[in-house]
Amino acid sequence: MRLRFIHCLATLLCLWSMRATAQSFYDNVIQINGVTMTADSLRAVPGVTVLVKNKNRGVESSETGVFTIVCYKGDTLEFTALGFRSKDFVVPKDIQGQYFSLIQLMAQDTFYLPETIIRPLPGKGTFDYAFTHWRIPNDKYEIARRNTDAVTLRALAATLPRDGRENQSAYQNMQAQAAIYYGQQKPMNIMNPLAWAEFFEAWKRGDFRKKDY
Repeated sequence: MRLRFIHCLATLLCLWSMRATAQSFYDNVIQINGVTMTADSLRAVPGVTVLVKNKNRGVESSETGVFTIVCYKGDTLEFTALGFRSKDFVVPKDIQGQYFSLIQLMAQDTFYLPETIIRPLPGKGTFDYAFTHWRIPNDKYEIARRNTDAVTLRALAATLPRDGRENQSAYQNMQAQAAIYYGQQKPMNIMNPLAWAEFFEAWKRGDFRKKDY
């Protein structure tokens, strides 16, 4: 009786510890709903990457600058966007509840490109030679047009191997064809008059003659 009482007490302590751990984990999780805006004009900044540092997780703000991310209290959020300075925000650990609203202001970052000097060609003869012999590489639009050409797509379709979805579809079709003859013998074309007629037609056409390539 005493051993049974000790066993029940240990079970209750274990369940209480698990419940306390789960409650602590739940209280530590927080959902942050926010918007990214410019610091000078308070306009929405779309496409801002919101990352949780050292967690390999993140989201991207929408066209209106709105984002939602779930993290732990005490995590650091990093805001990065092209043309703006990076910002860090440390989620306070003493926030009450599991929801928090945030307005992150992004300051524009000024950067300078290396100097480019454009000079004209020395003379008309140089221009004629350049127009005739220079090979200017295609731009992105021309490359995209060539890649989506119908002839190129047909050649790729004929040479590329099947992907996972196509292999799965072909295998399922084979299984469906085999399921038709479950519990019975498959028909043999040796006794099929239509197959014999097709064989004689192919024989007359010379399909079985040896061909020299």
